[in-house]
Amino acid sequence: MFLKAECLQKGGSFKIRGAATALQALGAEARRAGIVAHSSGNHAQAVALAARHFGVDAVIVMPEDANRLKVAATTAYGATVVQAGVTAANRAERADEYVRKGRYLIHPFDDWLVITGQGTLGLEIAEDAPEDIEMALFPIGGGGLVSGSAIALRALRPDVRIIGVEPAVCAAAKASREAGRRISLPPAQTVADGARVSVGEKAWSVISELVDDIVSVEDQEILEAVHFILTRSKLVVEPTGAMTVAALLSRRFRSGPAVAVLSGGNLDPEMLAQRWSERSTRQ
Repeated sequence: MFLKAECLQKGGSFKIRGAATALQALGAEARRAGIVAHSSGNHAQAVALAARHFGVDAVIVMPEDANRLKVAATTAYGATVVQAGVTAANRAERADEYVRKGRYLIHPFDDWLVITGQGTLGLEIAEDAPEDIEMALFPIGGGGLVSGSAIALRALRPDVRIIGVEPAVCAAAKASREAGRRISLPPAQTVADGARVSVGEKAWSVISELVDDIVSVEDQEILEAVHFILTRSKLVVEPTGAMTVAALLSRRFRSGPAVAVLSGGNLDPEMLAQRWSERSTRQ
């Protein structure tokens, strides 16, 4: 198992790739007007960081129950965080209020510039992974990471199987594949807070053509993977980022060498301690 450790990125996740790409492409008028984004946390931090770099004013709409450390980091990077009355279900609508006032939206996944930026991760796998790699596993939330990376891998490493991994309680991409069309599911409670969204239309147009398989993992499997990565690889990975390792540890696959993308490392230690305490109590 080879690990693509995006938990070590500036901002703590792969999201800086897409955010920086989108902000770099903004015209002068959009930069003067400012930007808005909605996010459960990692996109929020990435946009705030990229906006600070480019000197652009940023408003980030985050759910009231967002990871407190992600909120604190987004604020520390200089963005204005809006949380009052925001939920995972209405965050996009709240962000649209700022778009109507003139701000430019940096969508967390359903934007071709963002997808292009995320695809640089696939380029790096194509360049750096050993020749005998048989598959690459990507977490799926909105689908920007796996769709951008799939485009790169299909062009450069066509023999590598591309696998998407979702939490079982909100597996919208898997449901979409089974239905033969994009399915939107309501946000569900899961430890993988970065995957509480349904796959986007642009991302799905790529996923439906280029991704070989989509699997789902249970929350307990995800937590076991977080612990496994922490103790065996000494890497701090948040639950969403550990879904790929959870899928491999579950022995759903009998394939050979694989790359597991660890998409982020913005872990709330208190959440992990509470979940691990609950697990110990049950045992």
